[in-house]
Amino acid sequence: MTESSSEDDIGPALPSGAPKKKRRKLPYEKLYVNALPSSPRYSKSLMHKDQLAFVTMTPYTDFLITSSIDGVVKFWKKDSSGIEAVKEFKAHGGEIRSVSVSQEGRSFATAGADNTIKIFDVVNFEEALQSRYSLSQKKRDLLSKSTMGGANGRNQSTFSQSSTEAHEFDCVLSADENGMMEYWRPSGSYEKPDNVWEYKSSTDLFEFKKAKSPPTSIVISPSFTQFATFSFPDRRVRVFDFASGKLYRSYDESIATITDMQQAGTALQKLEDVEFGRRLAAEREIENPALQNKINVIFDESSNFIMYGSLLGVKVINTLTNRVVKVFGKDEPFRSLNLALYQGQPQKKGVVTVSMAASANPLLQEAEERDPMLVTTGSGKIRFYIFTNEEEISRSTRDVQNEKPKHLNAHPQLEAKAAETGSAAVIHTTYGDIHIRLFPEAAPKAVENFVTHAKNGYYNNTIFHRIIRKFMIQGGDPLGDGTGGESIWGREFEDEFSTLKHDKPYTVSMANAGPNTNASQFFITTEKTPWLDKKHTIFARCHKGMDVVHKIENVKVYKEKPVDDIKIVNIDIL
Repeated sequence: MTESSSEDDIGPALPSGAPKKKRRKLPYEKLYVNALPSSPRYSKSLMHKDQLAFVTMTPYTDFLITSSIDGVVKFWKKDSSGIEAVKEFKAHGGEIRSVSVSQEGRSFATAGADNTIKIFDVVNFEEALQSRYSLSQKKRDLLSKSTMGGANGRNQSTFSQSSTEAHEFDCVLSADENGMMEYWRPSGSYEKPDNVWEYKSSTDLFEFKKAKSPPTSIVISPSFTQFATFSFPDRRVRVFDFASGKLYRSYDESIATITDMQQAGTALQKLEDVEFGRRLAAEREIENPALQNKINVIFDESSNFIMYGSLLGVKVINTLTNRVVKVFGKDEPFRSLNLALYQGQPQKKGVVTVSMAASANPLLQEAEERDPMLVTTGSGKIRFYIFTNEEEISRSTRDVQNEKPKHLNAHPQLEAKAAETGSAAVIHTTYGDIHIRLFPEAAPKAVENFVTHAKNGYYNNTIFHRIIRKFMIQGGDPLGDGTGGESIWGREFEDEFSTLKHDKPYTVSMANAGPNTNASQFFITTEKTPWLDKKHTIFARCHKGMDVVHKIENVKVYKEKPVDDIKIVNIDIL
């Protein structure tokens, strides 16, 4: 999953008797790791009323600012006991597209889908400035992929804020939708600074253009020596040398690589097949453009480690040794997207250097005590999750109910909406289109499950994994072997039997492993199958594309599985 720079061992091995090349070692690595939260599990989670979009730690002023897709911004103050809610703003009438914090941590800005920019005075908890702008979606996306080289690596996407403090580069990095990355000054002639690379051809900045994968996140290290990116659709984390523009590290987090490593047993953590299928489905969900700009990469304060969310949790990678030194949340039920890290001392403000900490001076023991905190959002979650040094964690109390979710009591309305807007679907396969009519009145949960999965792309690129001629064709398993898949609720749901029967072919029903074990798999019958009545929930029937069903039914199979994959490209809900 990782690729090394040219300085690592590449090529023929030395004879066995030859002295081994010494591995790189980061001085004081243990000290840097100890400056991160120690617990691999989150100790607390707090809520917004809608899904979280961004989390931001303000440098020097010690505020956590959380933003949700409904335009709400919340300010939390970090203290020695954790965080305390301070103030809440309805910043935008629509979704918050991007956020940024100033170098000194006193100003925070948001850009919204309502074409407004809001700037907040962090310390005084008030809105300082509002401005309207008129930009196309493409230009908003461009702004969300720029970051300032003079902001201590704190800017998380969006427009740059000018800084009165002189710094080494005085430079902005930006990337367009085609993957072209540029260095430019934020003032004057807006030209490239003189103290970086001279010719772009000598850099590796064309990586994104060549891969046809523009970066969705750019962050500069606190030391200004490196910057890191995350890009789609190749799902690579890249680390560059800032001054030279040369690629230093590259980490492949693509679904293909993750799947290959799981199957080969070389993954960082070997997962059970069902759990791997569940996590793989979550990985597919983040291909949604609405989520891509929420993913970020961050550096720790030493600039030696990068951190980002992955299928296995939040990885902490030592970029010098090229090794994963820690994983947060590897057993937690969410996929981390947006991260923020606090490594300060909320009450004791003494500065402790690495050499001081390494000196074992007992007088420094109290001063060097830190209270690190990692904060992350989860894909599709209304909560943000906090990792700390806390050791005794109670699963029953760590999820604080500080809000009443907007849709907590709106399930009947959601079902009614599914019945109204989810009355039909088109299953686009590699063999043609299958049109089905949904029955939300007869099987509301099965229809809601199918419609939601379809809209989220859960079934995209899955295969028909089981075919029995003169009986049925079965699909809906992200693992492709009949053992995977889960419902939209993350658990099996009950059967819904009605007056509908398996008395005609082209009936669409839920596959199960016994009573009340419905998840994501479904099948389409090709004959009358009355013995399935009251055993499988019927939620739809084909009314067009039956020839495609029979074409799939008659393919060559081995042990009920097609020899050549037949894929569901995607499903449109009508």
